[in-house]
Amino acid sequence: MAEKPRPGARARIPRAALHPAAAPLGALAAGAAGAAYLWGTDPHRPGQWLPRCPFHWATGLLCPACGGTRMAYDLLHGNLGAAFHDNALLLLLGLPAASYLCVRWLVEGLKGRRYRPRLGRGGTAAVLGTAVIWALVRNLI
Repeated sequence: MAEKPRPGARARIPRAALHPAAAPLGALAAGAAGAAYLWGTDPHRPGQWLPRCPFHWATGLLCPACGGTRMAYDLLHGNLGAAFHDNALLLLLGLPAASYLCVRWLVEGLKGRRYRPRLGRGGTAAVLGTAVIWALVRNLI
């Protein structure tokens, strides 16, 4: 018979869940599941079960990431031109940056090390400034 945990005792977390590669591998599995769902769900058509951008819903304006789901769908189906039309900046800058960070996170985790990227003030200002300029350009043109 299993022993009952003492009141106030901490639950035991399996060792595998504590390994530095667990989080990036879990994120990779979740991303693969999301991509599999998106493969058969066309976000270009209305009535799909996909989240709506809360910024666009509240303001009617495009946020810097609007079109990202459509862009991912188009990339999954090999339509680079449509992906560029959906969100050019996210395709040209965001996707390579996110890919680099994810691959680095996974590689470091597989080596048994934790990876925590730091942008610093200059990097944060560059990312936010680029996002604001992109939002302005998208909504004014």
